[in-house]
Amino acid sequence: MLNKRKNLVVILILVVIIVTAIIFNQPKNQRQEIHFEEIEEVISLIQDGDIIFRMGDRIWSQSFRDLSPTERRFSHLGIVRKRDDVITVINSEAMQEYDDVVTEVTLERFLQPALCVGLFRMHDLDGELISDTAMEFIGIPFDWKFDMEDSSKLYCTELLYVVLKKIYPSIKLNTTYIKELGKNIILLDICLQTEYFTEIGYWITR
Repeated sequence: MLNKRKNLVVILILVVIIVTAIIFNQPKNQRQEIHFEEIEEVISLIQDGDIIFRMGDRIWSQSFRDLSPTERRFSHLGIVRKRDDVITVINSEAMQEYDDVVTEVTLERFLQPALCVGLFRMHDLDGELISDTAMEFIGIPFDWKFDMEDSSKLYCTELLYVVLKKIYPSIKLNTTYIKELGKNIILLDICLQTEYFTEIGYWITR
């Protein structure tokens, strides 16, 4: 009986490993891609310096989303840069196909894994100044320690925090204590701080 239980445990572990391997090794061209003709409204509303949120389709996206105690629509954010109708997004994202650093990517690339999109705008702050300041952090490594005391590495909301702090030193974005990390971090529900953010729109992309 004991051997049967051990064998069952081994089989279950193998199944989990195989399923995980299949998910991680799935060719990217098999993933459903967002169709931009369906979200023209997003593009028409975007302004330089907007904050764009998404809920990703990756297996870790739900974990990031569920850290937030209130706002659970999103798993990642970036800062929009719009120049001569070319729209890019500056963001810090880990576990990607390129280096885990702050990067500037096309809007299409940022939204490729998006299940939904939220667009927010800062009150009384110049959008061009926000995106120009964000560009100063390109190449900064991803902060796997989630340490807000050290700006030499940045996670996604921490990038927004250091950008806004540089422009607006008195800003106070909410933090939440995460027991597993033993730290206070900035979660994605900062978009609910209506004293700083206005929600421009929210779209289900697929």
